[in-house]
Amino acid sequence: MRTLIVSGGTIDRDFALSFIRDYRPEYCVAADRGLAFCEAAGLQPDYIVGDFDSLPDGRLEQYLSGHDVPVRTFNPVKDATDTEIALRHAIGAGAGRIVLLGVTGGRMDHFLACLQCLHISLKAGVSAWIVDPCNRISLHDRDFSIERKKQFGTFVSFFPAGEAVENLTLEGFKYPLHNHRLVNADSLGVSNEIQEETARVFFTSGLLYMVQSRDRKNG
Repeated sequence: MRTLIVSGGTIDRDFALSFIRDYRPEYCVAADRGLAFCEAAGLQPDYIVGDFDSLPDGRLEQYLSGHDVPVRTFNPVKDATDTEIALRHAIGAGAGRIVLLGVTGGRMDHFLACLQCLHISLKAGVSAWIVDPCNRISLHDRDFSIERKKQFGTFVSFFPAGEAVENLTLEGFKYPLHNHRLVNADSLGVSNEIQEETARVFFTSGLLYMVQSRDRKNG
């Protein structure tokens, strides 16, 4: 089940609407202020979660008066972010693929928390991506490949999600690697490019963040 989580960070409306149209989500979860974007974009969520401390007073009630959508409300004093709660709900609801929208471009603490949430979906065996106009971020625990015609943007960068990724090998890239130990003080994995029709990534242990990116257009 293709699932979309809309959080309360910065959202580029034009990009988001285009992405949602192409992604065609089968299930949508609004996390707290993400509900405001859903409402403005005419996107009706299937589930709403949050403490709603960032929504104007009464806005949730006004929305619900015209929509019959399940809501799970939390006290602002809690042990998880609204996005983490939304992600765990999506996994429990049977998501097969999750895209997180609206988690970048604002507070870095919230972004880093969302980045850590990718560990939750990976452990559950559900692919998850953080997306915005310039980036696609994913977390991997095994070998994988990327088709050049399907990649996002121009650049592909790799970072260890932990102490080290062992024996990292990159094939089909402008800057290949062979059995490299990528550590968290190593920027060697930044700004690579795919040169062949299919690029391949191999490693024997560790967790690997991949960031597919493009520069923001001016004007």
